[in-house]
Amino acid sequence: MKDNRERLNKYLAACGICSRREADRLIGEGRVTVDGDRASVGMQVSGREEIRVNGKPVAGKDRKAVLAYYKPPGVICTERDRHAERKISDELKYPVRLTYAGRLDKESEGLLIMTNDGALIDAMMRGANMHEKEYAVRVSKEVTREFTEGMAGGVYLEELNLTTRPCEVRKTGKFTLRIILTQGVNRQIRRMVESFGYRVRALKRERIMNIRLGGLRPGEYRVLHGEELSRLYQECGIEPEAPGRQHRKQAGANQK
Repeated sequence: MKDNRERLNKYLAACGICSRREADRLIGEGRVTVDGDRASVGMQVSGREEIRVNGKPVAGKDRKAVLAYYKPPGVICTERDRHAERKISDELKYPVRLTYAGRLDKESEGLLIMTNDGALIDAMMRGANMHEKEYAVRVSKEVTREFTEGMAGGVYLEELNLTTRPCEVRKTGKFTLRIILTQGVNRQIRRMVESFGYRVRALKRERIMNIRLGGLRPGEYRVLHGEELSRLYQECGIEPEAPGRQHRKQAGANQK
């Protein structure tokens, strides 16, 4: 049987531990062991060895990965459109192939959950689960009480022949508001706003269920772990697999 071996730094990157460059640094500092022996830069592994980083065992590259990613405006949630100038699959450089659980349109920015866990994606995308998504919105005209109450009560979208679910809408400034939705109609907030004669000037998703954008900057991500990840799975009604450790990385940086 063929022994599919690969460089240790590549293997650690595929496990979501760190980038290849960081892996080489950890190996050079003696912080990585393979079957109890100190690893060397350039060595190859099959993945069947006991590999430890800082004394902690590596879970393996087939584990599930879940990321909170700050999608910048101008990036398109697509993987296959070769005509798109900035695809999310090009912007987010992560060792494991990930898919988004819920889109943001090109002009919008903010939180995306990126994962390779199909069960999690399915649970998050199921509209009947009523999962909350929270947005900060800037509009073209002064926010009035009539506008917020109309938005909150549900809006009939003629082009889609549906009425949106009642939602929470709160004025936060003269031209700004906060909206919490429990459904995912295509360009829903933009369509709702336009039905009242307004235009969206800026739209940022700041929360999905219990996951918040936090201090992430555009193009950054963090790996979800611990209580934050466990609660996400619990709210979706599924059991989580072993999570990776948390870290923040500029998407596209430190990759070879």
